Amino acid sequence: MPSLGADMEQGVLIEWLVKVGDHVRRGDVVAVVETPKSTVEVECFETGTVTRLLAEEGQTVPVGEALALLGAATEVEATVAAPATVEATAAAPVTVPVAAGAGVAAGAPAPSGAASGSTARPPLSPVLRHLARELGVDPTTLHGTGRDGALTRHDVEQAAVAPTPATTSPHRPRVSPLARRLAAEEGVDLTSVQGTGPDGSVRAEDVRRATRHTGSGERAASAPTSRVEVKPEAAPEEPPPPPMSDMRRSIAALMTVSNQEIPHYHLSLTIDLWRSLQWMKERNRELEMSERLVPAALLLAATARAARAVPELNGHWIEGAFRPAADVDLGLILSLRSGGLLVPAIGGADRLSVDEMMARIKVLTRRARSGRLRGSDLVPPSITVSNLGDQGVDSVLGVIYPPQVALVGFGAVAERPWAVDGMLGVRPLVTITLAGDHRATDGATGSRLLKTIDRLLQAPEEL
Repeated sequence: MPSLGADMEQGVLIEWLVKVGDHVRRGDVVAVVETPKSTVEVECFETGTVTRLLAEEGQTVPVGEALALLGAATEVEATVAAPATVEATAAAPVTVPVAAGAGVAAGAPAPSGAASGSTARPPLSPVLRHLARELGVDPTTLHGTGRDGALTRHDVEQAAVAPTPATTSPHRPRVSPLARRLAAEEGVDLTSVQGTGPDGSVRAEDVRRATRHTGSGERAASAPTSRVEVKPEAAPEEPPPPPMSDMRRSIAALMTVSNQEIPHYHLSLTIDLWRSLQWMKERNRELEMSERLVPAALLLAATARAARAVPELNGHWIEGAFRPAADVDLGLILSLRSGGLLVPAIGGADRLSVDEMMARIKVLTRRARSGRLRGSDLVPPSITVSNLGDQGVDSVLGVIYPPQVALVGFGAVAERPWAVDGMLGVRPLVTITLAGDHRATDGATGSRLLKTIDRLLQAPEEL
């Protein structure tokens, strides 16, 4: 069970996406885990064959405890039942090694009607099986275009967007694992739930709404039609506070710790972005529409390089001492449409070009808002950025995410009066702020970080 946040102590295994005998590769998604803040896809960090699943779906697992075992394909044993005509003494289980990549569940019988010389389609990998389930595609109806007829990611994605005949069953919207579990607990028919997520996907909040509506309808149907005289109460009871989500409760606890334990200092600097935006405009002329840059990519790339140049602000305060981080893992605060915040991390952000940074921002934003973040996206950041420019605010006075020691904030890019070489004109400006931990650094160190960001943004071609 990976640690998916500084405050995470355990997670709930919602769904296994692999079974014993499946061959998995590094980076494959193997399970779905629910944390107090989100539902996360857990990736495999090794290549091998699943030999044993150590946790069951619905089980709460502490951080650091093993979820499954990997090994060589020959370690997987399948128990084969003996024929009924064989004597009981001869009906002992037989262990049969499963070939590498066979993907056969233990004890599964061989096809009875298959010819000895026929060639079976290569098995569907766990990643493609998961992708097909998410996109509502039946893989048994597809024709693979890969080697020996194997299905590829392109085959599954093409089937998902291909028009379906009128005689086919209606499209089944995607359902998040948490929504599926809530529906099972509350007895809600998912086919009757209107999804409000991306592409009509059903989220947990949709199931809760359907549950509330169902309960109201039942109460209304059972209510007597005759009038009942109600005596006024002496004093109305104070309504209970609205329920707090697990995510909001987690954020509240973490921010309370931050304000109580971290002595913050704040600095700000206004930066002229004329050179950066001119360079971005020229660069976008060379790119496809889907790959074009936005100012946030420049701001994050400059922050990552500055954090590498000022390592005193890139790390964690643990057990009364500052521990610098080996890499710049840049956290990006994302506000979810359903409420709450997530802070996925861009690993090795100081080594990314502006184009690569733009691509990572798009991927993280899409995964976070569709509830499909992966474990590798939630490694503990070494420094975090809060970009509220799209909300129109001038500046951000942030609260540090412990155990980090710094948070950089960006306000809106806006045209304002600005003097350059003694001449007053209108320039695109942005105000950047720093929240620093006074236990780890002083204002002089913080000012070096802000000035380094400014210097880098004045030479965007070097990013």
